[in-house]
Amino acid sequence: MAAEHTLSEFAPAKVNLFLHVTGRRDDGYHLLDSLVVFADAGDQLSITPSKNLTLEHAGPFGDALPDPADNLIMRAARTLRDAHGVSAGAHMTLTKILPVASGIGGGSADAAAAIRGLCRLWDMNADTSAVADLALSLGADVPVCLRGKSTIMRGIGENFSDVDDVPPLHAVLVNPGVGVSTPTVFKARTGNFTPPFDWGTGVSGTAALIERLQNTRNDLETPAISLTPVIADVLAALNDLDGIRLARMSGSGATCFALFDDAEAAQAGAAQLKRDHRTWWTAATIFAP
Repeated sequence: MAAEHTLSEFAPAKVNLFLHVTGRRDDGYHLLDSLVVFADAGDQLSITPSKNLTLEHAGPFGDALPDPADNLIMRAARTLRDAHGVSAGAHMTLTKILPVASGIGGGSADAAAAIRGLCRLWDMNADTSAVADLALSLGADVPVCLRGKSTIMRGIGENFSDVDDVPPLHAVLVNPGVGVSTPTVFKARTGNFTPPFDWGTGVSGTAALIERLQNTRNDLETPAISLTPVIADVLAALNDLDGIRLARMSGSGATCFALFDDAEAAQAGAAQLKRDHRTWWTAATIFAP
């Protein structure tokens, strides 16, 4: 297929700056309260027209993915096509840069990228309630990844509030090379639920944002560490870095992040971690508004 017919969609890492578990519905789904931001590190999805609907994997973590036929991208593509009566197909290539099952929304971001790209290819409007409902049916993080901007996410992943005053954040992402099961982490959580956090407005710069984040936490961090103790080692290594302002786990783990004042400090921190922990996946990045 000619190169000019190839569409490209970026699937950025989704990071939970905080994550509170606020309750549980009768159907077992947990209610969340989270400030979600997106990194400039992520996977890349390319799409070309085709008679059939197919997917192939590439990239450093491509071999860690399940069979393409079972990938969430294919579920998203089939669901979108069937829901809108589309007869065309597409060939998709996912270059997998982010670790798998790592708490930074890789699979959800990939599915969201597929929805955006296929809507373009098939001349459909991605910004509709029907597409949003379809995204939620695929997983709690898919709708916020479809939005792709700083958001307060509540409910089971369907209630959003825009956050316009989050500054660009210089950060390091670290994954120790272990996958974590989100349902298992939720099952291991004990204790009371956490009330929703009133984020408010008026964050003016990194220092103010970090000060506000000190009043929040990730409620899944403790159960995740109980199941995967190396997460505590990652957080300890991050907290030992020069210039560290805040270290925390994202999502259900095992990826953790650290915030810094500037790009130079973040890049120096990432370089040190790569020297000291060569088996860990480490990336200096920016969380964009």
